[in-house]
Amino acid sequence: MLLLQSHSRFLLEALLNRVQNVDKATEVDYHWVEFDDVRYHVQVTMKNPHIVLLSVSLPVPPPETIFIGGLPFGAIEAIKAAYGNVVQILDPPRDGFNLTLKLNLSKLPPNEENKHALLVKIASVREVVLGAPLRVVLKHLASKTVASDIDQLLALVHRPKESFFLIPQAEKVTVVFPMRFNDSIDTVLATSFLQEFVEARRTAGLNNAPLCMWSSSPPLELKGVPSETLSANAGFVTFVIFPRHVEGKKLDRTVWNLSTFHAYVSYHVKVGFLINRSILSSLSQTLA
Repeated sequence: MLLLQSHSRFLLEALLNRVQNVDKATEVDYHWVEFDDVRYHVQVTMKNPHIVLLSVSLPVPPPETIFIGGLPFGAIEAIKAAYGNVVQILDPPRDGFNLTLKLNLSKLPPNEENKHALLVKIASVREVVLGAPLRVVLKHLASKTVASDIDQLLALVHRPKESFFLIPQAEKVTVVFPMRFNDSIDTVLATSFLQEFVEARRTAGLNNAPLCMWSSSPPLELKGVPSETLSANAGFVTFVIFPRHVEGKKLDRTVWNLSTFHAYVSYHVKVGFLINRSILSSLSQTLA
């Protein structure tokens, strides 16, 4: 099954192209949208060819999530930790965006391997920003603690006006996804896919993988959450994350996979629908 890449391929290509042509006074102005309505704008002027302005628009957060200054909590600290002095956060950001970063290409590492690694990290700005709150919680889990300033139930945005939920504890973090789909066919396919997904994980002998469950109604962990935030026509998926799942380099992978779980399911639902339609079409032609 496909696992989505944490970096934006188009953004990485744009950055690599700019680095390779940094001495050329060429104007750049790119706009594009990626999954879950994350929008990007990359701009370079002929006057400052070493400076790249990268603006990012995030999914519209539902009211139950915590956004500070237009960003998820922990995002500013995560950006500074990830990019250092190569990046400056512009305040306020460009109109219509949650975040604008000023990238100084002259401050990139001289070593080619380190330079490429940092550009990949910059192209992963979506993960850095949207995954910041989840990373804070899971970092504490790695040390078997819970931050004193974190609520017992957190709502994190992952799609426009939709959130998933965290229940942090010292020994585990429970993650619950209300699964919603607009198309009735997608809803049926997703429900079937999720039930098979959970069952496959049980029977595949994946002893080290996070515990995974599906239910048609909200799990007990979401008791007290307003009902309007729990509309889920494809049920609820629950993962239980233990410290062993966030040790060392596993942290980045776990943050990304959880942050994009709905997109992962949507992709496989769409692919499954196209494959089934192709099979039915071939069968119809054969029987004609």
